Amino acid sequence: MIQVEVVGIRLELPSNQPVLILKDAEHSRYLPLWIGTAEATSISLALDSIATTRPLTHDLMITLMQRSGAVMTSVTITELVDGTFMAVLAFANQDSLSARPSDAVALAIRLGIPVFVADEVLDEAGIDIEDEEQDESDDHEELEKFRAFLEDLNPEDFTQ
Repeated sequence: MIQVEVVGIRLELPSNQPVLILKDAEHSRYLPLWIGTAEATSISLALDSIATTRPLTHDLMITLMQRSGAVMTSVTITELVDGTFMAVLAFANQDSLSARPSDAVALAIRLGIPVFVADEVLDEAGIDIEDEEQDESDDHEELEKFRAFLEDLNPEDFTQ
């Protein structure tokens, strides 16, 4: 398992399909996941720490877990089956649950827990982008290169 960072949500052009971008925490490998608009909104709000007047579905799920005593410890994107990513929610005191990766990541961000990706999934669907020696002032340049790269991506690029 490889720990990943949530880079954010980008829109694939011209379709405006949301893409969740995960980055290998130790290497220059990225994993793009095409997700739904509602999940993209939920993830974006959580990343930006924006509070809503009423709880969103993922906020409600966390409240239900907390009230029932469930303690989620991590989420893992476990496999890629026929072009569909699978994820698992891990708990300290419960059996794990299967979930969509977008829902798993939305929960992980809100709870501040780690997100992992199976090595095989990153090997199959991950994208290596050459990592140049950079300091923090060059982060904007790296982000711009990645955005340009995303503009040329299609979901078909990740199916066999």
